[in-house]
Amino acid sequence: MSRRKPPPAPSPTAPCPCGLPAVYRDCCGRFHRGEADAPTAERLMRSRFSAFVVRDEAYLLRSWHPDTRPAEVPFDPELRWLRLEIHSSTEGGPFHREGTVDFSAHYTDEGYADVLHEHSRFVRVDGAWVYLDALPPAT
Repeated sequence: MSRRKPPPAPSPTAPCPCGLPAVYRDCCGRFHRGEADAPTAERLMRSRFSAFVVRDEAYLLRSWHPDTRPAEVPFDPELRWLRLEIHSSTEGGPFHREGTVDFSAHYTDEGYADVLHEHSRFVRVDGAWVYLDALPPAT
């Protein structure tokens, strides 16, 4: 198995990996740097996707609910996150306490394309949105 280097962090003026029409510095970069909190559950989801792209373990752990947070985030050196699609969201706005985001995250693993589809649940802890868990798939 080859060990590739992690992808370089996007330059401050590169398009944000989350898919919004903004540069990384002004979009998810400010959340990663701790200059602001994500205002909605969807923005938190987008910033977490971007954190996986740039392998920002500190931000991922900081934005994870303390009851479900792992001790570390192991990054697979062969996995590359490519793009995010938001399908829907419920609640998760500035005046809500909970919210969900249904999304697909496209990636390659050892050169093979795949998609992670998840319906994630977010809650507020001390006023800030955090990722709680993935809801079971609808049957």
